[in-house]
Amino acid sequence: MSARIVALGGGHGLYATLSALRRLTPHVTAIVTVADDGGSSGRLRSELDVVPPGDLRMALAALASDTPHGHLWATILQHRFGGSGALAGHPIGNLLLAGLNEVLADPVAALDELGRILDLKGRVLPMCPIALQIEADVSGLESDPRMSRVIRGQVAVATTVGKVRRVRLHPGNPPATRQAVDAIMAADLVVLGPGSWFSSVIPHVLVPQLAAALQATAARRALVLNLVAEPGETAGFSAERHIHVLAQHAPGFTVHDIVVDAAGVPGERERDQLRQTATILEARVEFADVSRPGTPLHDPAKLAAALERVRLRGSAPAPPPAPTAAAQSVDER
Repeated sequence: MSARIVALGGGHGLYATLSALRRLTPHVTAIVTVADDGGSSGRLRSELDVVPPGDLRMALAALASDTPHGHLWATILQHRFGGSGALAGHPIGNLLLAGLNEVLADPVAALDELGRILDLKGRVLPMCPIALQIEADVSGLESDPRMSRVIRGQVAVATTVGKVRRVRLHPGNPPATRQAVDAIMAADLVVLGPGSWFSSVIPHVLVPQLAAALQATAARRALVLNLVAEPGETAGFSAERHIHVLAQHAPGFTVHDIVVDAAGVPGERERDQLRQTATILEARVEFADVSRPGTPLHDPAKLAAALERVRLRGSAPAPPPAPTAAAQSVDER
């Protein structure tokens, strides 16, 4: 049976992960953040009180079947209306998801129905059945650099010129989508990241039921670091800083492997430092060539190969324990 893999994230980072994972197995479940408040998603959530559809639409397009029918529908989902009227800027997929959600009164049912049209073998799920909002403590916006200001909204957090110190979700302690928890518990491999660190990656570990499932699952857990720091929310961040802020937001959260682009950390001294930092999450570091040359983008084939190595490491039988001194003395007798 093919491996069951779950990917958590949002936006272009999750799209990259899904484009890689679909090369390994048809059984891919995407669990998507639901805090977007910009562009078409922001307009629809404000007007219709729906879970923001943009990141969900992108995940559906990433997993569409590799057939002419699947390619056609992926193109349809991503097509944006032009002009200057009420529909300008809306992708067709966002409107379809919003409409299906109104008819079916269930965001998961809406995603499953659109998934059938795209002939998905996997599944796309919201991390939470209700729309969430991100709130952040940001320094560097006041004349006194020691002071922080609270800003609210995914777009505001992603584009701030200050330094994001901590993020929270509103409402606090939100419920997880039940099917998302079930998928994590049944997975062979769970992948978190890459993506906007504060607005697409960290939110998953701030949902108590998701965080508990991530720790309780028997799946191999992998964290994929970004290739570069993002302007705005993670400007100037090192690889170590990404790990530190994740650990600060989710004390006790652990993963088995952290996938890092080898070209981004070429020196052995820097690699040793990163390996030491990874112990905060009880993780080993997988240095791998995972980028498209000359771009800040992950290469789907290379990332797939790295994640397959991680998965196989988790399925390999554990080596037999070394005999204890007591056992050795018995054997010698």
